[in-house]
Formats: sequence, C-alpha cells, structure tokens
Amino acid sequence: MASQPVFKRTYVRTKPYPEKKVRIVDELKELFSKYETVLIIDIHETSNRVLQEYRFWLRRRGARVIKAKNTLVLIALRQLMNDVSEDIEKLFTGENLLIFTNENPFEIARWIWGTGVRREAMPGDIAPFDLVAPAGNTNMSPGPIMSKFGKLKIPIKVQDGKIWIVKDTVIVKKGDKINEDAAEILKKLSIRPVFETLKIKAVILRGKYVITADELKLDARTYRSMIEDAVKGAFNLAVNTAYPTPEVLRISITKAYMEAMNLAINARYITPETARYILIKAASEAHALASIIAPKAPELGLQVTQQPQQVKTETEQARAEKKTEEKKETIEEEKKEGPSEEDIAAGFSNLFG
Repeated sequence: MASQPVFKRTYVRTKPYPEKKVRIVDELKELFSKYETVLIIDIHETSNRVLQEYRFWLRRRGARVIKAKNTLVLIALRQLMNDVSEDIEKLFTGENLLIFTNENPFEIARWIWGTGVRREAMPGDIAPFDLVAPAGNTNMSPGPIMSKFGKLKIPIKVQDGKIWIVKDTVIVKKGDKINEDAAEILKKLSIRPVFETLKIKAVILRGKYVITADELKLDARTYRSMIEDAVKGAFNLAVNTAYPTPEVLRISITKAYMEAMNLAINARYITPETARYILIKAASEAHALASIIAPKAPELGLQVTQQPQQVKTETEQARAEKKTEEKKETIEEEKKEGPSEEDIAAGFSNLFG
C-alpha cells in the first residue's frame, strides 16, 4: 500500500488582532520610523533595580525604552519593511528590552558597558574585589545569624544588645565565587559589591542592518593608530603631489628649493645663490683628484695637504643657512618622502663630498 503524502499545515489567523496589540504594533512602527538605532537588550536574570536605573538614565539621554512581545515587534518590522531578515528574527527570542535612540550605536553601547549599577551579591556571583565586612556595629540582634558569621570566620561580639564585628575581615577574596552565607551577610550589612550592566544582544540600524555585540566593542588604541597612519599617509601623498594647502605648501616649497639648488649646482649654473657652492664643490673635486694623482706622478710636484679649514667652515655655514626657522612636526613618512629642513642641509653636504 502506497504511503499517503504528508501535508504541512500553515496557521492562518482568521480573527482580528485585539485592539491593544494593534496599538502596540502601531507604536512600534512609529518608533522604528522615528529612530535610526534600536538596541536589543537581553534582560533574562537582570534585576529590576538595574532596569529601573538604566530606564531613568536613558530617558534623560532622549531614548525610548520599550518592552514588547517578540511576535509583535516582528509584525511591526514586517509591516514597515515588507521583509525581515533571518539575522533579525534570531534576535527576538527570550526576554528582550528595546532601546530606541538616534545616538551613534557605538557611543551608546560604550556608555552602557561603562556605566554599571551596584546591586546586592547573589550566590554564584564572582567577587570583583576583596569583599570586606567592616568592623563596628552591625545593628543586628543576636540570633541564628551569628552562626553564619562563625562559618565565614568573622570575629564578633555582643554589645548593647547588638552584634559587633571586632575587626575588618575579608569575607570573599577577589575572583572567588560568593556562596549563600556570604551573600546573606553582605545583604544584611548593606554591601552592594556587584556592578551590573545591560546585556546588549545587537543593534538594528535603520530597521534592516544588524551590528552584533562583538562588533560594537571598539579598541580605541587600535583605531587611534589607524587614524594616525592615515593622516601620515595623506600628508605624505599631498607633499609628493604638491597639493596646495597651507600645511603642505611650506614643505613643498622647501623641497622645490632644494631640488632647484641641486640641479643648478650640478649643472654649474652660476647665480648669486649657487656661485659659492659651485666653487666649493670644484675645490673639493680638485683636491680629491690631486690626492689620487700626487702619489702616481711625483714629477708634477703636487703637494696635497688637508682641505683648508675655510672650506670646512663654509660647508658648515652652508648647512646652517639652509635650516629654516620654523620647526616642523616629526612625521616618519614625511621624513622618507617629504624633505625636512635637516634633509636639505644633508643634501648639500652630500653634494660637496
């Protein structure tokens, strides 16, 4: 006997949506249209106190905080965008809170993670630092609670009908788990050692783009380094293309002057500016030639002495005169491609041996 085909049933709603749900969907559609950024917050096991404090702070920043059923949120998005991607659908599981804002998503995420709310410790929490029971009056009356002090090795005494802690005592060391007894004592002592922040799942941008929580975490140092490298590269490119801006022209003019002087000196083009350097170069070359010929042809009677101090002095003077008075910022790429004032002096030195 042939097996019967199995048909998948698709639910089709026949009854109209309740008026309350319609109002919620309409409100969500309006918020998605008004705000560019929506943060999806996982509020599972998040204390009500933390939620209330964040609600207060977020409202002061101009954000709207909404808690709605996942199905209604998806209905609103489908009606507004005609389609919802699988990445967005996956976000709407469990208990969620929606934060609507026009702030930069990276900035508000950084603020949320950097702004913690103190809460009471719960069993299983990890101590963020050494948790200390301070010496003094606990305002607790003697009773069964004294046994918990004993378990935690907290020295106590009864004075004036109250429990007193004899000395400051570490209850839980940093990095250790907080057990039930420690959590109860910390609560009785009004110590709230845990900083809790909202757990961001992701951000929906303009109703269609998803930025995950990991992508929202920026390394400021890395990006600063990238920006600095980009500035150096842009400045270097501008210098080499002689792009006319106030910052670049100073370097470009200096570079052009150096290249023009080098060309004129090597071409023996006499001008008031180049004559002295051409003579210095000629003297240097003549001295070098004489140093080679003298040992091989003594009959010529060439007497080669050290270069006159005058030549050295004039060379050093040339270097000094080529240094501009303005100081440039030290940029490594600029040193390689765009000439510095020291490079100009060194260039003349190379020309003259």
